[in-house]
Amino acid sequence: MNRKKILIVEDDKDIAMGLSIRLKANGYDTAWASNAHSGIEVASTENPDLILLDLGLPDDNGFVMMKKMENIPFLSSVPIIVITGRPQAVYKEATVLAGAKKYLQKPVENKELLAAIREVLRLDAEPVADTFPSLGRRRETNGK
Repeated sequence: MNRKKILIVEDDKDIAMGLSIRLKANGYDTAWASNAHSGIEVASTENPDLILLDLGLPDDNGFVMMKKMENIPFLSSVPIIVITGRPQAVYKEATVLAGAKKYLQKPVENKELLAAIREVLRLDAEPVADTFPSLGRRRETNGK
């Protein structure tokens, strides 16, 4: 089986790194972009099998990126899973209407993340490693 490549479009470096570690521990290759513009550039060069997309990006939001991808033939068929801290009640339906295959709200448990990826990519494999209990949680820094 060839390794699937997942592009992480996330402006929070710690969250992106946590996602990448989890995905690599479970047999995926990863690429990372910190904003929508570079997300489209990286997707164009890396040819990902799936994109994990945050909605709150510094240049454009995830909706703008999804809209731009619709108009790029070789990117329009790449499935997208939105992972965001924005409230599900407000954004879930809009992300699905915009073309996302799944909506996950931060913090997302590893098991839920990997199940969503397997479902979207139509994979049967069980997760190999539960490297972290969840992602998207901020560490306490004693007021710093």
